[in-house]
Amino acid sequence: MTGALVIGGDYRGLGVVRSLGRHDIPVWVVAERFSLARTSRYAIGRTVWPATLEEQLTCLIDLADRHGLRDWVLFPSAEETATLVAQHSDKLAEYYKLTTSPWELHRFAADKRLTYGRAEALGIGCAATHNPSTLEELEELQLSYPVILKPARKRIVSAFTVAKAWRADNRQQLIDLYRAASSQIDPDLIMVQELLPGGGETRLSFAALVSDGRPLASVAARRMRQYPADFGRASTFVETIEDLEVVAAAEMLLRDLRLSGPVEVEFQRDPRDGQLKLLDVNPRIWGWHSLGRAAGVDFPYLAWLLALGKPVPEGRGKPGCRWVRLSTDVPTSVAEIAAGRLALGPYLRSLKPHVEGPIAAWDDPLPIAAELWLIANRLGGLALGRSKAEVGEVA
Repeated sequence: MTGALVIGGDYRGLGVVRSLGRHDIPVWVVAERFSLARTSRYAIGRTVWPATLEEQLTCLIDLADRHGLRDWVLFPSAEETATLVAQHSDKLAEYYKLTTSPWELHRFAADKRLTYGRAEALGIGCAATHNPSTLEELEELQLSYPVILKPARKRIVSAFTVAKAWRADNRQQLIDLYRAASSQIDPDLIMVQELLPGGGETRLSFAALVSDGRPLASVAARRMRQYPADFGRASTFVETIEDLEVVAAAEMLLRDLRLSGPVEVEFQRDPRDGQLKLLDVNPRIWGWHSLGRAAGVDFPYLAWLLALGKPVPEGRGKPGCRWVRLSTDVPTSVAEIAAGRLALGPYLRSLKPHVEGPIAAWDDPLPIAAELWLIANRLGGLALGRSKAEVGEVA
């Protein structure tokens, strides 16, 4: 059977490995040496992901030629690796079946400046965003705080891109953070965006497998809790819902972008005016994709079918399914409960039985041990005074 090569070993990559392995599809993992997906019993082959772009491309081509992976389906699981595959899609398509659109399409989702422009042309609301290219332009902005600094797209891994966003509560803090971000990435890629008010009930997503912009299988969801709590580097608790407005807005945008493959579109409903506002489009597998299996849409398996030109069962995932990543949800929720922003009773009820998780699985137990090791390593790194960026890369 034609297999799949997964780039990335965190819980996103692990979810892809398990999805395909449970369908008896052979899977190789190329990832950092200590990672969750590499420990999965469904991974039949493993190799280490190199550091440089040239080495990464050579690695992928070498795996196809030397290990018989030619025409396997390629799954990048992070923004940086999805960009790599998209930018070199012509070359990589000689060796693999791709789940990522070519760069001429992918870039409109990978670069938030382009994404917001396309959304606004369609009448889809966006959070107020500014793109100062110099410190002088930044200082001229008239802003209401808090705001966040975020990269328009991720070309390189740095403390700023790993964090996803930095919060500024006043003008001086914003200037200091802008200077720090400018030392790490091109200032033209730094965006200043309003931090929308509202809790988890306002954070909404439409996730789908799309073909030339047409959703084949999809699910709507509410991202109730996230880490960090205010702007969210990653979701920690998600539940599937019915929301026709979210579906309509996302489908309109996806038709315009003409993407193919797995995509998540993130919105937030602004409680000040009730309007849906676009936050991000993730043109790759997303963090909570393993919830799809419980809702009836096994996204990695369906993406494998689509990449090979096989029929894809179409449909919408059922509401009422829940997903939690306890290792990030518990500490975040404890802090929210202590601050009075989250009640203990509703939190405990959200964890009642039949909630999905990205790590624990009876048929694949070793990743739990790997997760505990990574947590211990993360805590040990903080105790030894390592930087947050270093600790984040380990985790």
